[in-house]
Amino acid sequence: MSRRATGAWALGATVAGVGVGLAARHALPALTGVSFVRDHLPSIAGIGAPDHTAITFDDGPDPASTPAFLEALDALGWKATFFMLGSMVDASPGLAAEVVAAGHEVGVHAYEHTSMLRRSARSARADIARTTDRIANVTGVEPVWFRPPYGIVSGGALRAARELELRTVLWTAWGRDWRPVATPETVVADLRKGRLAGGTVLLHDSDCTSAPGSWRSALGALPLIADELAAQGLTAGPLGAHAIPAS
Repeated sequence: MSRRATGAWALGATVAGVGVGLAARHALPALTGVSFVRDHLPSIAGIGAPDHTAITFDDGPDPASTPAFLEALDALGWKATFFMLGSMVDASPGLAAEVVAAGHEVGVHAYEHTSMLRRSARSARADIARTTDRIANVTGVEPVWFRPPYGIVSGGALRAARELELRTVLWTAWGRDWRPVATPETVVADLRKGRLAGGTVLLHDSDCTSAPGSWRSALGALPLIADELAAQGLTAGPLGAHAIPAS
């Protein structure tokens, strides 16, 4: 191989190596979506006070379903954290404000329900910033929490959230309420497979990205979840009351 060819090969290998490194840096945080990895990162998993369970909802606010959740939570005496989509906030700004007026927390999900792995770092930051600003303008409250769509964190999204002073949090137990076959009973059964004591529960107050009508399984599960938590001596509330350690 000539010196020129050797140099070109070395340069190509270096460029390829840099490309692989950048891709790995972008995608590696997505491993937090694996429960085994996530549970070893308490601040990301949402692990807090051992006698408390954080109740969170994704994908709203939805006028077809969110009001029913607000009513059910009020009946239970619970406050929760709602991770909102910016597009849904734009569609129902009054409802987003109503969630806050009812004493609940709001967090940033994204503007559209698109995996952050499909966005560049610049696109992720623009999306998160846009949603944060929109929620703040509509509700009068600055969000402090961020949860990416599908629970998939990219390097760019993680950096952007930090720059925007948002704390990224996923979950330790999910009800898989988005499935067309989900029922209140299956939601509770799936939650039991995860961590409830000191953990963070993921439910959905909208079916905008799920099977039509699937939100009813989460809504119907709330009293059953209350019974389960009571049986374990656990209290329920929003992430802000969960004492999650700083990352």
